[in-house]
Amino acid sequence: MENDLKLFTGNANPGLSGEIADYLQVPLGGVNVSNFPDGETLVEIQENVRGKDTFVIQSTCPPVNNNLMELLLMMDALRRASARRITAVIPYYGYGRQDRKVKPRVPISAKLVADLITSAGASRVLAVDLHVGQIQGFFNIPVDHLFAAPVFIDYFKKRQIPDLVIIAPDPGGVERARAFAKRLDVPMAIIDKRRTEEREVRVMHVIGDVAKKNAIVIDDMIDRAGTMGEAIRGLRESGVKDIYYGATHPVFSDPAMERIESSDLKEVAVTNTIPLRKESSKVTVLSVASLLGEAIKRIHTESSVSSLFV
Repeated sequence: MENDLKLFTGNANPGLSGEIADYLQVPLGGVNVSNFPDGETLVEIQENVRGKDTFVIQSTCPPVNNNLMELLLMMDALRRASARRITAVIPYYGYGRQDRKVKPRVPISAKLVADLITSAGASRVLAVDLHVGQIQGFFNIPVDHLFAAPVFIDYFKKRQIPDLVIIAPDPGGVERARAFAKRLDVPMAIIDKRRTEEREVRVMHVIGDVAKKNAIVIDDMIDRAGTMGEAIRGLRESGVKDIYYGATHPVFSDPAMERIESSDLKEVAVTNTIPLRKESSKVTVLSVASLLGEAIKRIHTESSVSSLFV
């Protein structure tokens, strides 16, 4: 496998890429990703990839546009160097929240980015916890959609939290929360929130029995932590005891970290799909390297990826 499989990474998350390479026991390929003085991205693949099965590991996290351009240029370079297959491994898919027209005269950016990735030469895409599952349909190439749920479930099982209830932070997160609740064999509840103005949310009420229970709120990402703050307020008003938060993607735009630090959350568990820019005693980082590494191995050997979640 080592001779035919090639891993490459940009500057978005070299730590995660290194962990994946260690799991697969395959070295990261030589690539120079730098910038011209005017800011243009320069990419140079530094080894032979002709006829190779190549994987480009790159989250499109902040700085989103720079990391996206690195991903596109690396794939274009690999295609022009006659790589046999190019898989875009995107642990965090930026622009995923712009998946539909919410008002007139706005783009569907998630679809545009999908088109760019395909045009740049991707043969398939491997992503983790897309903001909405239908983004897979924006691609005309195969998409393997991984879920970080097994990583969180194993972690919270070891925590042995009593009187537990799983919370969906909004109706759109019900499917994710239900899967957690089923695997942990605990009840679930739903937060009914309303968006009062752009990027601001307000919890109206909690649907389900949560009084005198410990809660884990399960989400796909934390950006500015506005939803998190409102969830805490709504759950406290409903009589919840300790509150934990689990989110796959720690985007952590300002003032997210300050809100987490000042909150009375017991713990926030995230994954390393995005590298943390600042550490916190309340934030625990779980690794998805083995999950992604196993998926890459199965794609390379033409084995089932979906069986990872059976």
